[in-house]
Amino acid sequence: MANHQSAKKRARQDIVRCERNKSYLSSVRSAVKAYLTAVKGLEKSDSQAVEQTKKLFMTAQSKMAKAATKGILHKNNVARKTKRMSAMLKKKTA
Repeated sequence: MANHQSAKKRARQDIVRCERNKSYLSSVRSAVKAYLTAVKGLEKSDSQAVEQTKKLFMTAQSKMAKAATKGILHKNNVARKTKRMSAMLKKKTA
């Protein structure tokens, strides 16, 4: 346990930041899961579903990029996942 006043404050700040990061990471995972579910059930002929899936991709990509900016996820990790998600969408719609 922290004994100095500054160490106690740092411990409080760490708890708040940890909760904020957990919350944001959870929303990122939810967005990615929604996209992956949409891609899995995608049919080429259904143009409305394709547009919806593209919107989900943009949302997931945006949230991951923001997480990388905030330092929650590593930027190379986000780039790799975005590329893979984009390739999945391209393969399903081509």
